[in-house]
Amino acid sequence: MAAVLPLLPERHRTAPRPALLWALGAAAVAACVVTAALASVNEELYQPALRVLLVWWVTLPYIFAGIVAWRRRPDSFFGPLMILAGFITQLSILQWTSQPLFNTVGQLCDLLVAAVWLHVFLAYPTGRLAGRAERVVVIVGYAAAVGLQVVILMLGGFNDLHVLTVVKRQTAAEAVQNLQLITLSALALIGVGLLWWRWRSLPRWQRRRPAQILINCFSLSLVMLAALMLAGALQLPGFEIIRLATFAVAGLAPLAFLAGLLDARLAKAGVGELLVQLRADPTPDLRELLAHALRDPTLSLIYWLPQYGSWADKDGNPATLPEPDSGRRITLVEQDGEPVAALVYDATLGEEPELLEAVSAAAGIALENGRLEAELRARLQELQGSRSRVVEAQQNERRRLERNLHDGAQQRLVALALELGLLAEKANSDPATQDRLQRARSEVSESLDELRDIARGLHPAVVSGHGLAVALESLVAATPLEVQLNTDGLPRLSEPLEVAAYYVVSESLTNAAKHAQAKRVTVDVGVTDGTLIAEIVDNGIGGADSERGTGLRGLADRVEALNGRLRVWSAAGSGTRVRAEIPCG
Repeated sequence: MAAVLPLLPERHRTAPRPALLWALGAAAVAACVVTAALASVNEELYQPALRVLLVWWVTLPYIFAGIVAWRRRPDSFFGPLMILAGFITQLSILQWTSQPLFNTVGQLCDLLVAAVWLHVFLAYPTGRLAGRAERVVVIVGYAAAVGLQVVILMLGGFNDLHVLTVVKRQTAAEAVQNLQLITLSALALIGVGLLWWRWRSLPRWQRRRPAQILINCFSLSLVMLAALMLAGALQLPGFEIIRLATFAVAGLAPLAFLAGLLDARLAKAGVGELLVQLRADPTPDLRELLAHALRDPTLSLIYWLPQYGSWADKDGNPATLPEPDSGRRITLVEQDGEPVAALVYDATLGEEPELLEAVSAAAGIALENGRLEAELRARLQELQGSRSRVVEAQQNERRRLERNLHDGAQQRLVALALELGLLAEKANSDPATQDRLQRARSEVSESLDELRDIARGLHPAVVSGHGLAVALESLVAATPLEVQLNTDGLPRLSEPLEVAAYYVVSESLTNAAKHAQAKRVTVDVGVTDGTLIAEIVDNGIGGADSERGTGLRGLADRVEALNGRLRVWSAAGSGTRVRAEIPCG
């Protein structure tokens, strides 16, 4: 069983105790009973039965949706914030009573409900205000809802039942109240703009339908709240009807939120489909499957390679973990206490820990297989790099030896041949000495030719100086075979590619002349679709073995070190065909 652990240090809160959640639910029901009781004894209420039902409609969904959210997502403040909004609404009902202290509490919470709703809507989904603009709007909202409300009560506003009256200034109280209502109305409309600006800034894949429905409910609630505040400030007719409509709309928001939680639950249930796909396909595109299951197309997978003590992608390339403030989050998947892989995903998925855990656990075995494949590719890359370094070191050493032979032994042999020639000219009186000097001079010339051949075999300087096409022409000219050479349109390439192709042609011509008993050879060298292709075909006896022969095996190593491929077809009696393909990129 795979263990899913957060890789980076994060603060995690434990889920609230069930007893606390049950107590909150019981308190919500008790408060609703109190609401009904207060409405039954207050004869001045407008449509008391309807108002009681709407209060229940607003408070119970907020509180119970908050309880569910707090239990399922204890790291988020959104659940407690919704619970707070529900109980603040219940406290505002205390203004229906004639008891002075309770009436004062109810009056203070009257417009605090509006500020808390604004806070809830702007803090979705984490319960934290994301930006400076949101924080300013919410702080000003609380200041207007509570601070100005205290001022109004101190000026003797609303009624004579509360205990905060300091001086009776009805006109001033009404002016402050109008300022309060207009401020809250403006803040509600600004909140709508912030919600939609945040929504439009999200990537398209994050704009899921449940979230869009919830944003629509939030926005409609804020628009109704703004209309209610404005109607109260301007004393428009139908204020009570607008109040009832606002409460009716606001109660939809927690229901839409619960629908979003249900959508996440359904996504978790879809893990079964992931298991079926993993069993049906032994070599799945694991990243694609996990991205689909987690509904995050930006998801990436990196694997822990214990042999190297580092992270790598699926191709074995080195990879690094994102920084904590990069907007990405990481979940580590372990098996038997050992890290296997890390899922790197959008930070918004952190709000669905159960889905992450279920998907990661379901893919545990496949992730282990993916890690082994990544480790294998990393080893292949290391082998490829090692082979390239060996070939490069050999080439550098060949170049050094060729240069030393050219600048040292060859020069001395040339000087010796010249000296022998001069001595032979001076030995005219002694034919025997002249003949011996002439033979020595011939031996020196042959040694010089052999030494030049050796130097050319060590490193073809003509390739570096004049390019592959010219080097092949000089090679063909020195070959005792009938060779048809085709290098039309061959451009200059990097020296390692040209040297490798040169050796392929040189070794193939040598084999054709010495072992294959060939008479004719065709050599085609060119670049096709970004690949250097060298093909040599002879009409010899065939039977060449690339695995046993050190020459062809060495050529294959040289070609493969450049990410190329060498193939040999050599059926007995049918000649030999050698084809090297080397990427130019």
